[in-house]
Amino acid sequence: MNILFFLTPKSDVAYIFENETLRQTLEKMEHRKFSCIPLLSLDGKYKGSISEGDLLWGMKALNVPGLKEAESISIMAIPRRATYKAVHADSDMEDLLDKAINQNYVPVVDDQGYFIGIITRKEIIKYCYKELKKYTQASNPEQTDSLEN
Repeated sequence: MNILFFLTPKSDVAYIFENETLRQTLEKMEHRKFSCIPLLSLDGKYKGSISEGDLLWGMKALNVPGLKEAESISIMAIPRRATYKAVHADSDMEDLLDKAINQNYVPVVDDQGYFIGIITRKEIIKYCYKELKKYTQASNPEQTDSLEN
């Protein structure tokens, strides 16, 4: 199975660049209602992801009292606690599942490391559910209702 089938393209994903400020990041995350977003280099390569928790603990460590002060703090000054590992576009489903177990989404990069989008855990679970349902129906047609309940 080609994992790009599940891809949410970069054009539909909220992300930040390494030269953005803490305030810009907070506002983007609030506006899009995401708890974690990809962090990209200025040329579009995937550098990592930053979460609400990272922002909270970073603000505490840097003693940032408010949004006004957050305007002058680079997002790169905020330590990231979790590493959202990316997969390459030609990765297989097993590699994708391995990453998705511990991440809300899996960033996808091309051969040069450029960010091309994400695959959400939700999309992977929906696919697995559909496959399980097909398998269950094929092996035991009278028990298909058990997956519905």
